Amino acid sequence: MNELNLIQMFLDATLIVQLVMIILLAASVVSWLVIFERWQFFNNLSKLNKSFDEIFWDSKDLEALHKISESRKENGSTQRVFQDALLEYSRLKQDSVISVEDLVSVQRSVKVRVAKEDENLNKHLQLLANIGSVSPYVGLFGTVLGIVNSFVGLSDATQATINAVAPGISEALIATALGLFAAIPALIAYNRFVSLADQHIKSLLIFGEELVSILYREVTRK
Repeated sequence: MNELNLIQMFLDATLIVQLVMIILLAASVVSWLVIFERWQFFNNLSKLNKSFDEIFWDSKDLEALHKISESRKENGSTQRVFQDALLEYSRLKQDSVISVEDLVSVQRSVKVRVAKEDENLNKHLQLLANIGSVSPYVGLFGTVLGIVNSFVGLSDATQATINAVAPGISEALIATALGLFAAIPALIAYNRFVSLADQHIKSLLIFGEELVSILYREVTRK
């Protein structure tokens, strides 16, 4: 079916069905914008984290690394966890001699930063979930209205022909298709990004534990 036919079907549809189509098209556009933004975000974040991990494990002086990390223009989530932990560690060193018990404060700063990163990682994902779950029902609503219009056209026709029901059936099919078109990519992207977010959070928690362990060894050596 060519583009002209689809446009004509939209123009011939009832006002409510037209509104349903517009809503679904708008939802589809929004979901693709979110998908592109989140894909770019996770891709960039992975590169930044990988770059910092290499620097971190090659470095032997954490405080010097902290100063270097502060001068970097772009920070990944791993680097932000490191910066918050080292900032708290440096504050404790200035106040008094650090004991093992004081590292609880560092662990707390790590958990707070991970919680903030979790919120950042899941940004806009609820919108994708809503589009993916609601769009089929909005399309179904348009489908029902299209079928109702088919019966109305059939009742007004002198003969029960395909021409009498075709407009309403066309509206119904287009509404159904648009509902699926908006929902399927949104749900696939939502599941993928949630999985990536969970992987990042697990990596951050592991990194935080390793960092606290390194600080623990440094404290116990003194």
